[in-house]
Amino acid sequence: LKQERPKQRYGNPGGFSTLIIVLFHFSISDRCRMAGTSRHDREMAINAKKQLADCSDPIERLRLQCLARGSAGIKGLGRTFRIMDDDNSRTLDMKEFLKGLSDYGVLVEKEDAIKLFQHFDRDGSGYIDFDEFLMSLRPAMSNARKEVVLQAFKKLDKTGDGVITIEDLRGVYNVKHHPKYQNGEWTEDQVFRKFLDSFDSPDDKDGKVTKEEFMNYYSGVSASIDTDIYFILMMKNAWKLD
Repeated sequence: LKQERPKQRYGNPGGFSTLIIVLFHFSISDRCRMAGTSRHDREMAINAKKQLADCSDPIERLRLQCLARGSAGIKGLGRTFRIMDDDNSRTLDMKEFLKGLSDYGVLVEKEDAIKLFQHFDRDGSGYIDFDEFLMSLRPAMSNARKEVVLQAFKKLDKTGDGVITIEDLRGVYNVKHHPKYQNGEWTEDQVFRKFLDSFDSPDDKDGKVTKEEFMNYYSGVSASIDTDIYFILMMKNAWKLD
């Protein structure tokens, strides 16, 4: 592909063809390609760290620290919060919130963390909805980007239960041309699991991808693409969407 070089929000001046190569995910076809590769995540991490040096806004600093961990960084923070949510209420009190940030290893001054909590505790109940909080951390995506991400999720979520699992991928994702499957190093299930793990944070891989996690992941990918047209084309090509 030969296109004019798009301006990228996080630096890397590579051309559109490079962007497509870097961002392609495993496609649902006879070829396996990746969107959100280690190269892309390294570039995102470098640029997010650079921006941190000049950033003072607490929410933006937390967002950049998550993006510095790659496309799955925000989702990883969500996993940490979810583990602490013993009663499945999807809420956290101040103590749980501060512990979650600490456990995930993000550096937020206690005073700033308290301000963040108070900002999202709009009714003064002493609890915050962590889904709402995580949504605020996502780099903004246009409605067109959100729509194409949801189309991809629905295509993969064969059972329609809101979670992508290995069973959903059977008959949808063809592994026969994956090099490690061809040489006998991996089984079909191992290829499927590696695919699902690409959406997970490095420290917490459970082989399941929710709609929220899928959206969080692609909000990270989206952060490095300045133009809707390029993002939508990348998604449609990668996932063979109509």
